[in-house]
Order: sequence, then C-alpha cells, then structure tokens
Amino acid sequence: MLTLLKIRNLALVERLEWDLGGGLVGVTGETGAGKSVIVGALKLILGERAGKGLIRTGEDRCTVEAIFQLADSSAIDAILDEVGLDPCEENELIIRRVVGTSSNKQFVNNGAATLGVLKRIGQHLVDLHGPHDHQSLLSPERQLALLDAYSVVGKDLVTYREKWATWREANEEYETARAQREISDQEKELLRFQVEEIDTAGIKAGEEVDLEERYRRTSNASRLGELAGKAVDLISDTVVPGLEELQRATSELSRIDPAVSDLAEEVEGSVLQMQELERSVMDYLAELAIDPSEVREVEERFNLVENLKRKYGPTLQDALDHAEEARVRLEGSDNREEYLSRLKQGVDEAMKKVRAAARKMSTKRKKYAPSLAGEVREHLVDLGFKQAEFEVQLAPREEPGANGLEDVEYLFGPNPGEPLKPLRQVASSGEISRVMLAVKNALADQDSTPLMVFDEIDANVGGEIARAVGEKMASLGERHQVVAITHFPQVAAVAHQHFLVEKRVEGGRSISSLTEVTGEGRLDELVRMLGGGGSQAREMAKTLLK
Repeated sequence: MLTLLKIRNLALVERLEWDLGGGLVGVTGETGAGKSVIVGALKLILGERAGKGLIRTGEDRCTVEAIFQLADSSAIDAILDEVGLDPCEENELIIRRVVGTSSNKQFVNNGAATLGVLKRIGQHLVDLHGPHDHQSLLSPERQLALLDAYSVVGKDLVTYREKWATWREANEEYETARAQREISDQEKELLRFQVEEIDTAGIKAGEEVDLEERYRRTSNASRLGELAGKAVDLISDTVVPGLEELQRATSELSRIDPAVSDLAEEVEGSVLQMQELERSVMDYLAELAIDPSEVREVEERFNLVENLKRKYGPTLQDALDHAEEARVRLEGSDNREEYLSRLKQGVDEAMKKVRAAARKMSTKRKKYAPSLAGEVREHLVDLGFKQAEFEVQLAPREEPGANGLEDVEYLFGPNPGEPLKPLRQVASSGEISRVMLAVKNALADQDSTPLMVFDEIDANVGGEIARAVGEKMASLGERHQVVAITHFPQVAAVAHQHFLVEKRVEGGRSISSLTEVTGEGRLDELVRMLGGGGSQAREMAKTLLK
C-alpha cells in the first residue's frame, strides 16, 4: 500500500506529509480546497508529464515523493533490474519527482529513472479512476481485459500473442512474395551479377573500420616515417643527452646534500622514461617499412570496398543485405511455385498453432463469462439496481485477432422489461460509475493492484445509493488500499480513515492543507457535508458513522 505521500510547492500545497493506513481512506473538503492536488501528485508519481504551471507561484521547483510498502515486490524488482536500478529493500519502493522551471527529474529507490520506467511501474501500483476514467469500461478491449483477468487467462494470452505474431510475420512474407511480379530475364541477369560481385569481394561486416585505418597508414607512410624519424633524432640528439647531463649534475648534488636525493631520483626516472620512449618510436619507425606490394593490396581493397558502399551502401552491411535480398528474389523467381507453396505451408502451420492457443482461451472465457456476469449482477443489486440485467456476451470472430477468437460486449439493462443493450448505449455517467464499481468488486480477488483511487466517481448519485457506493468501496478496502475523494457523507462515513482538505489564506496567499479528522472533528465535517448545522444534522452524522 501507499504509506507516505510528500508534496512540496505543488499548486496550492506548500508542504504536505500524508501518512496513510490500509482499507478505505476518505478525503473530503470544500470544492476548490485542493483535493485535486492529491490526484495530481499521484499522476506525477505514475509518470504523467509535468508542466511548469504545477509549481507554486514564487518557487523554482516542486517535489512529490511516495513510499509504497508492497506485499511482493518481485514484479517491480524485475523492471528495476532490467533498467539497472536498485531493487526494493524489504519490499519498500520509493519514487520521487522533481519538477523545476528548467528541468524535470525522477528517481526510483534513489536512482535516476525515466518517465517510461515510472509508467511501467505505475501499472503495478495504482488503479486511478476519475469522473471520466470509468469511460474506459465502455471499450470492448477493456471489457475483454477484465474478463480475462477474471478467467485467469493472462499466461495463455501471452503465449497466444507470441504465436499470433509468428503467424502474422509468416503471412506477411507470403503475401509479399505472392504480390511480387515475375521478373524479366534482364532483371535476373542484373541480380545475378550483383550477387556475384558482392560474394566475390568476400566482404565481412565491419571490416571497413580496420581497412580505413590500414589505408590511412599505408597511404601516409612517407610522412609518418619523416615525422617519426624527426622524433627519434630529437630524443637521441637533444633530449636524452640533456637529461643525462642533468642526471650527472643532480647525482653529484645529492651526494653533497642528501636533502635533494628525491630530485635526483626523479631525474633518473625521467632519463629511463625517455630512453624507453626512444625505443618505442624506433620500433614504430621500423614497422613503417611497408612492402610496396602491401601498399597496392590495401589500396585496391579499400577502393573495392568504397565502390561497393557507393553502389549498395552506405555501409558494407547494406551491401550484404542487398546480396541476400537479391538471392531471395532469384530463388523466388526460379522456383516461384515451389517457393510460394513452402511459404504458404509455413503460414498454415502457424495458423494451426494460433487456433489451438485461441481455443484454450475461448474455453476459459466461455466458462467464466456467466460467472462474472452473475457476480456483477449481485453487486449491482447492492448498488440500487434491484432488477437490472447484466451479461457478458462473446461474439466469435471469423479470423483470430490480437486477443483471440472472440470479441466481448458487456450488455446492460437497468430497467426491467427493456432489452439488454451494449453498456455504451444505455448507461448514464452515474450508472457507469456504479457498474464499474460492481465490476471492480467482482474482480477484487484477481486484481493485484495494491492501491485504488476513486476521484469523485460517486458524482450524480445520492441518498441510499451513495451509501451503497461507500459500502462497496469499503468492501474493496478489505482486500486493497482504497482512496476515495468524495463529496458524499455516506461515503466518507464508512472510511477507515477520514482526511479533510482545507484552504486558508496566510500572508495574502492561498494554502491547502490536509489533516486527519477523528471524533468530534469528523462529526463536524460530516455535518458540513450534510448541508448544515443543527442537532438533526448532527444526529444524522452520528447515525452514518454507526
């Protein structure tokens, strides 16, 4: 779960340290008090891009830090290991974002990370639902993903997609070959010439680097010899004799005054070093005595490689690739029917494996779809849909797609006697929120995301329905940490912890703060949410808490 959230200079929040517990955590406050800053901070932790406008006026940067205590950090550790970051210690994960006026930085377990890494990690940490986020439930892809989570199809889907990708690659190769026109005799002759020219050269990928170095050296051998000879003359005639004379002087000096013996040793070392340098330069000079035949050989090889690069390049690897492509085209032309038949056989074999893997997923989906629909209906009854119908409909596909042999559609009928229709056609925003909450409860045991955040998804509901929404969130809180940002006292009253966001003015500036409310303070906040004071509202608040 999320155990600590620290915010510095983010929007209206100057400084905030939020210690959270488990279960359902309620967050309330007046409209505009700054509740959205919490969601904004979590989005930064999850890798959302940040603009300078987030920084509190007058400051040069804002920071957000989150500490998660995980039941099992293995999935996160695998990602961190892949990108070279330290693993979690004792299953504790620390993420920090720094948004500045000139640059942004992000850190995971005190190591620098990219936004892409935060997004990958975030998928395992937080499930965030805002007022419009539940619209994702209307997507057929999302609906199928939820059914697969319930049906425990995960590993089967990974295997299926690997086989489907293999089939697509084989099919693309076959279709490309089939679409290619028959090449003329003239084109065949050109392709054969190109293959022979490249093969005869016997080139190796990457050899141009060594060849260019040899060419540069042989073609400048005369100048290199002149410079090396001059260096030898300077060392032999000037530097070494001078150092040897200096050595004799310092040696005698150290005998008279032992205090300068270190100086004499340094000079002696310099003499030895220059003598070694002299030998090295002379060895180099000897190596420059290149046989003229070698010069011609290197020059011819260099010109050959450059010619191939100009014709087929810009690199030697491009030339090798061109030869291979030409060979494939010739083979396809000389044995076209046999070649196409072989490719088609590969496509058919790949499709058999695809269909076998797809049928395995289909079996599970068909088995679990009615069960998921039944559980969702039970939760919908609790959420005020006393006679609503809900079905998970599987529609077979003629050809396997990226997700298998069927598409899925959630059908919903909130009113008795009316035919079931796709969820996107019949549900209002308030209804979709409750359907989404029902689905989340049905999937609570399969969903491994530690933190769920509901940002005012209880909008457009009220009364007993709001109370039922709160109870469903509290039920989710028994298996996950749930943060509910809400305007409804019925939801806030069932929270295991209740935090109040308030905005005040200090020194002419607005500041948002967050504090936990308990006892009378919590009663006062529930009374405010109920719309007024008085003994009746207070008694109602007490009743809600009970």
